[in-house]
Amino acid sequence: MPLTLGRHARLARRNRELLGRVGRLTVARGEAVDSAAAELRRVERDLHDGAQARLIALGISLRTIERLIRTDPDAAVALTTESRDNSARALAELRALVSGINPPVLAERGLGDALRALALDFPVTVTTDIDLPAQLPAPVQAAAYFAAAEALANAAKHASARSVHIRAAYSADALRIEVTDDGAGGADPARGSGLRGVERRLSTFDGVLAVSSPPGGPTIVVIEVPCALSSRKTSSC
Repeated sequence: MPLTLGRHARLARRNRELLGRVGRLTVARGEAVDSAAAELRRVERDLHDGAQARLIALGISLRTIERLIRTDPDAAVALTTESRDNSARALAELRALVSGINPPVLAERGLGDALRALALDFPVTVTTDIDLPAQLPAPVQAAAYFAAAEALANAAKHASARSVHIRAAYSADALRIEVTDDGAGGADPARGSGLRGVERRLSTFDGVLAVSSPPGGPTIVVIEVPCALSSRKTSSC
């Protein structure tokens, strides 16, 4: 009888844990849907107010050039120059929008190279220690990339860090990224929308964000996401 009661107790505890996990995943799914809807509205707004407006203006300018080319060639040439500049700005805005949704280096070369590119573009010194599979699941890559980008942005904007170190590895069926900076510390996900957004995004994949940031630093942001791989080939630096 004690053995049976013990087994029942273990099953009951496991059921409570599973129900709790289902509840957390349900909340995370709802937050992810809301976040995706908000992101879609942002993209629509950026397209409408930016590149779309420039392309409409470009079409109007081209029609005007057609009328001026015979009657006022100098004005037509000036308007052509202006139209060329506007088309270049529209292209730059579209590229920036695409990069904000899914950076080309992430899609083409994977998370490891995307993190290295992020480090190269950062305004302070960033060192990397990266040992990742050639290709992680695309949604996990994107979530981890933007989480690391947010941690880097916080190091520069809020912590006044002089140097940052990124360590990324895959083991025990989980991706783990650590972003460590030598800034002022005091980071708290509860006080900022950026890290809270990262937490919501990671929770969709049953991932976690942990922050250690005592006053005076250093700040260590740990991103961990469980995921399975289709390939075990790795690239390291």
